[in-house]
Amino acid sequence: MFEVLEDIISNDAEVDQLGSQSSNVQYDDLFTALNSELYPGVSSFSSLNFLVKLMHLKVMNKWTNKSFDELLKLLKLAFPKMDLVELHYEAKKLMTKMGLGYQSIHVCKNDCALFWNENSMSETCPVCSESRWKMQAGRQTGKNVPHKVLRYFPLAPRLKRLFVTSKTAKLMRWHQAGKSTDDNVMRHPVDGRAWKDFDRKHPEFADDVRNVRLGLAADSFNPFNNMSISYSMWPVVLTTYNLPPWLCMKPEYLMLSLLIPGPQSPGKDMNVFLWPLIEELKELWENGIDTRDAGNDRKIFKMRAALLWTVNDFPARSSLSGWSGQGYKACPTCNEDTPSMRVIGKTAYFGHRRFLPSTHRWRSNLDFDGRTKRKRPPRRFSSVDIMDQLRRVKTTIPGKHPNYRGVKRKRDDDELNWRKKNIFYELPYWAEIELKHNLDVMHIEKNICDSLLGTLMGNPHKSKDTDNARRDLQNLGIRSELHLYEDGNKLMKPAAEYTFSDANRRKFCRFVRSVKFPDGFAANLSKNVAQNDSRIVGLKSHDCHVIMQRLLPVGCRSLVNKTISSTIIELCTFFN
Repeated sequence: MFEVLEDIISNDAEVDQLGSQSSNVQYDDLFTALNSELYPGVSSFSSLNFLVKLMHLKVMNKWTNKSFDELLKLLKLAFPKMDLVELHYEAKKLMTKMGLGYQSIHVCKNDCALFWNENSMSETCPVCSESRWKMQAGRQTGKNVPHKVLRYFPLAPRLKRLFVTSKTAKLMRWHQAGKSTDDNVMRHPVDGRAWKDFDRKHPEFADDVRNVRLGLAADSFNPFNNMSISYSMWPVVLTTYNLPPWLCMKPEYLMLSLLIPGPQSPGKDMNVFLWPLIEELKELWENGIDTRDAGNDRKIFKMRAALLWTVNDFPARSSLSGWSGQGYKACPTCNEDTPSMRVIGKTAYFGHRRFLPSTHRWRSNLDFDGRTKRKRPPRRFSSVDIMDQLRRVKTTIPGKHPNYRGVKRKRDDDELNWRKKNIFYELPYWAEIELKHNLDVMHIEKNICDSLLGTLMGNPHKSKDTDNARRDLQNLGIRSELHLYEDGNKLMKPAAEYTFSDANRRKFCRFVRSVKFPDGFAANLSKNVAQNDSRIVGLKSHDCHVIMQRLLPVGCRSLVNKTISSTIIELCTFFN
């Protein structure tokens, strides 16, 4: 790790010297700290090496800034000759010179605009005219304190560092040499149709295997670790798909790009916060950046980068893509052809057997509604079709200003489910990308596992077999054996063949409790089984993953009839 630091500094310094004759004053402190001994006679640690290690421990163990300051003062007191900074603030300034810092960009209190670029010196929001600074009793405080601060971590310096050592520089070429030779096997995105389509449309970008392919992920979290406090902060993370599949999702190769402040979710104003990242991505696509390649005799090449897609859960996808995930046309794939209907209390989506092969046995199965399914899969919408739809979307004012906050704009019929044109279309190549937004499988798998287990075990809080669902069947005139009926003064609910009996529910719980896994494979699932073996609660995402792919296909075979168990097994196999 510490050998890399020296290479980073020398690499950037050499590139700068080639670009201009000015001296690299910004690196003087780094060279001094890197070459100086931590303590007279100690050559195993330089001052910079030791400081970086301390900062790493601070982050990993969640030390406060105050505790870090006190530690530095104690070290200085105990070892007076130690060459070490005395404050966390000084350590941060040194790290910033290595490109490990971030830019603080002030944000309007109503999320209308950033005080950035042409608005960087403005005192009021250009959209809603609110003050940039916090006010007390109608007056500005003594010190200028912004309402919100967006943290932006520049992307280009971190991409350059992937080429500063020969090891990572070679790994950045893996996608070219490691692609699958079997057209029916996909082990990396390079084997997918979207990647190949992008290469075909942009051959000048694909010619240099060192050009970087990126994916973007964003979701909300509560930084206070206290669910009683309502606060939504959004990190935006980038991953590099040039790397092999066993590395591209490792934490050390994930790059935090933006930290969007709360307390509210950005929602429809996501475009406002993504501007700095989009501007840098445009620059990296159009002009690139000079980068020294340690894997090719340290020669300088013009590195370019492209964002291939986003990966999110369904609500976050709506914020990023601009297509609303609610209503009668919620499906972004079916688009305006989404088959939906209104049932009791919600909108239901049907006709999913249209996605099955035309010869699949379920297409001719009459058990559900007595009809065969001949409908073809939904049509594919080209980039031209999507751009034509976006041209019909009206431009709205960003932000959550009280003057127009909460006013629900009624979309015209020709706007479909589009709420906005997302900012990714500012990228020159985005409109032509075949697969723009991906859904996170782990979120989907957990939701399906919770619903499936809840229905099988008759959990009233998780089951989809509710009284309203039975009334919907009655209103549709199908599955008469499941209709509610009256017995005297009571409303009776017939037992369904897809739910466990009390005895079978206890058998399944005992089965889950008894399973033993190798160390590190799964959590102790016996802790999630209730003491009376009546239900399974508190499952995390990986727990659901293990149950869907390992336990449920085996555990349900003897507890429900063959038709139900084979369907469950096929569903679980789909996620495998």
